[in-house]
Amino acid sequence: MGARRIATRRNFLVAGAATASMLAVPRFARADQPPMHPADAMPMYERVPFAEGAALIEPEVRSSSGGVLATTLRLRYTYKDIGGYRLFVRSYEGMIPGPTLRAQPGDVLRISLVNDLPPNRTPAPAYPDQPHLLNTTNLHTHGLHVSPSGTSDNVFRAMEPGGTYDIEIAIPRDHPAGTYWYHPHHHGSADVQIASGLAGALIIEGDFRAVPEIAAARERVLVLGEAAFDSVGTIEDLETLFPETSVRFHTVNGQRAPTIIMRPGEIQRWRLVHAGYQDDIHLGLAQHEFRQIARDGIALGRLGEPMRSLVIAPGQRYDVLVRAGGPGAYQLRALPYNEGYSLPTGIVAHLIVAGEPIVMKLPSSLPAPPMRTIRDEELTGKRRLTFGAPPGVEQRTHWQEFTFPIDGRVFDPNRVDQRINLGAIEEWTIVNLDSDDHVFHIHVNPFQLTHVNGAALAEPVWLDTAILEGKGSLTFRSRFVDFTGRYALHCHMMNHEELGMMQVVEVHG
Repeated sequence: MGARRIATRRNFLVAGAATASMLAVPRFARADQPPMHPADAMPMYERVPFAEGAALIEPEVRSSSGGVLATTLRLRYTYKDIGGYRLFVRSYEGMIPGPTLRAQPGDVLRISLVNDLPPNRTPAPAYPDQPHLLNTTNLHTHGLHVSPSGTSDNVFRAMEPGGTYDIEIAIPRDHPAGTYWYHPHHHGSADVQIASGLAGALIIEGDFRAVPEIAAARERVLVLGEAAFDSVGTIEDLETLFPETSVRFHTVNGQRAPTIIMRPGEIQRWRLVHAGYQDDIHLGLAQHEFRQIARDGIALGRLGEPMRSLVIAPGQRYDVLVRAGGPGAYQLRALPYNEGYSLPTGIVAHLIVAGEPIVMKLPSSLPAPPMRTIRDEELTGKRRLTFGAPPGVEQRTHWQEFTFPIDGRVFDPNRVDQRINLGAIEEWTIVNLDSDDHVFHIHVNPFQLTHVNGAALAEPVWLDTAILEGKGSLTFRSRFVDFTGRYALHCHMMNHEELGMMQVVEVHG
């Protein structure tokens, strides 16, 4: 199947280019009218001046006040000059990425989501395992332990173009402080929308407030993206995204190869958020090291060992400390990496170390982690799931004869795949039948990863998103507590999710 998949994806690139040549980017629209759909205007593809190394721009920040973060997120098309290309992209508030939301444990998020995207051009298809309704949306707060029901983090809501929708998410008072993010999750459109730029960081504050060395470090929010676009500078079809060669370049906060400035000896805290739609990124910073302090929003409890590079998957977050070396110019690069196919490489950002040296210290200790280890005697059940097609079985779908199943079935929003009792504490093993990697993610409840490919980890780690290597496996434990309702587990390589690799989880009390 792997060989067939690669050949088929390469064919998609040719088909995608042909499709894109018939699309168009609108050049003019009245200020009081929503922009036209790209296919409603004459074709126009535009290169623009690009100066590599412009200063890094941090996203706009919107913070809670008095226990409430009340804001509007307006979805609309906008023109953005990114890396030498004028692109016509979907955005929150006209920004790429969207504004950074900052809240406290116990706060309530009250978001008015205004969908100003144009009407959908085609009706929903007969089968859900194919892209559809590309301008219908909703909102998922990735990694938050909150209710999945009603107007909360409900990924089964459909927020249609032209509508305004109220979202209210109550964050528990004991919620782990850390780095999270938000993005659309309407099945059929999430892949195109995330790739087009709909994503933003979500920070729950207070994780290392009592650690003076971290409190003194300058904080950087680095939202990593993957720039993909068709021949007219937009994304209006999955065929633009599905080939492995579709990522043109990496971005940071919507910029191509921006510059981060540090003083010699300075320590900064980098909140790395992988908001890309498909590929892992193997990050390395020349002549520098990363020291982990948190993963997927959950503090580690100790300073990580020095790392010359790290692999971050779509959906994952790494909080790291970086100490600047001597004066000079360095590069943060995407290094070679293979997840069943070779990934894009190149400069992600520049680091300029200059100015007067400064003396800063790394912390000698960190607070105890917020999540308790799950012991053997707590377990109430075990499950085994398979990602991918069984050997010798050729899976077919209604889109390009291709599919990504879980347990041999593609996603059906009307079918519950995993029924769980509230309060259950379970051990799951996820097995990858494919030769290519997948990225496992489950909503609402984080999990404690204990084994990778059958080998026990020296230190289990709490995550909500993990790389599932080709022909490999993951074993983890999780507490299904606090919230009942329906939510999702899926592959966070969003091409795979869009073509069926998702299941419905229902927790009942």
